[in-house]
Amino acid sequence: MRSCSARERGLSLIELMVAITISLVILAALVAMFVNTSRSNREFARANSMIENGRLAVQVLESDVVHAGFWGTHVPEFDDQTAAAAPADAPTAVPDPCLVYDPGNWTAAYLRNLIGIPVQAYDDATVCAGILADRLAGTDVLIVRHAEPCVPGGPSPNCEADAAGRLYFQSSLCLTDPADYVFDTVGFTLLRRDCATLAEKRRFMSSIYYVRDHAVTAGDGIPTLMRAQFDLTPLAAVLEHQPAVPLIEGIQGFRVELGVDDQSETGAAVDYTTAVQWADPDTRTTPTNRGDGVPDDDFLRCTTADPCTVAELANVTAVRLYILARSREPSQGHTDGKAYVLGSAGAVGPFGDAFQRHLFVTTIRLPNISGRRITP
Repeated sequence: MRSCSARERGLSLIELMVAITISLVILAALVAMFVNTSRSNREFARANSMIENGRLAVQVLESDVVHAGFWGTHVPEFDDQTAAAAPADAPTAVPDPCLVYDPGNWTAAYLRNLIGIPVQAYDDATVCAGILADRLAGTDVLIVRHAEPCVPGGPSPNCEADAAGRLYFQSSLCLTDPADYVFDTVGFTLLRRDCATLAEKRRFMSSIYYVRDHAVTAGDGIPTLMRAQFDLTPLAAVLEHQPAVPLIEGIQGFRVELGVDDQSETGAAVDYTTAVQWADPDTRTTPTNRGDGVPDDDFLRCTTADPCTVAELANVTAVRLYILARSREPSQGHTDGKAYVLGSAGAVGPFGDAFQRHLFVTTIRLPNISGRRITP
């Protein structure tokens, strides 16, 4: 009986305590590993989200800027190297980018300036103040204008249908038409080259991009890329830039620089007061008073202290964007001690906070403008 009792005896108190201690050590190690893995996953998620937001911002801006200066079949005379006479439509003033549509205000001169200067940039908070609410200090404003690439009701399934009251642009190819183009909401009578078929009309697109200091509620501290588009206000039936809508959160820095093509291939200055002058009138391969489609000198930034002139804006053939993306949430144990150079405006930072950041830089060629200036 004593032998059977010895074989059935359980763990002693000491053995039980040792087993519990070992189990607790293993459990603590597993908990620490789980916490570290979760923290690493969160950091990777923050970093990935920041990178994706920056890339998305670049993609959205590039897809719009690349269409700047597209006006269907219309080519401004001052950018047409086949024109025989001195151009009569070269811009004479920088257009107000936020002017509410009214036939009395949108004069022929204003429309020429609007077409001839499709890209504008500012660092001034007073520009379009009623639209650029809560703009983040130290960021720029970008305005992009063009006709919509697709035709309403056309074959493209992604093009919005023709809408009553919207502003459209129509250009003519018929020599007997009374005008080269028209901006209007009704009465599109311009014709194609056969002078019998109505020319296509395209929606007028004007977008204003800027960075707001919050995402959803004021004070939430999440800088956000915003866009205000020109459209019809439904209730008031007014054509104007609509209230800005948030596009991408976590965009903290936004600077714009413009590449200006103000010299010809020969190095002479661009001059629109005379007809196109050719280095060799027989071959007509090198105009001496028109641009060659390539930006000259350094890219410039339009500022309040040094605003861009009409001549500079009329000859913009490329846009360089600096986009500083920031994580939405701080990272534990991280301190941002970097300085980020945003072009000629200089660096921002170090911020000394726990947010992760990444700088994106892209240069966008404007094919609708630079392409017209390239000669064989």
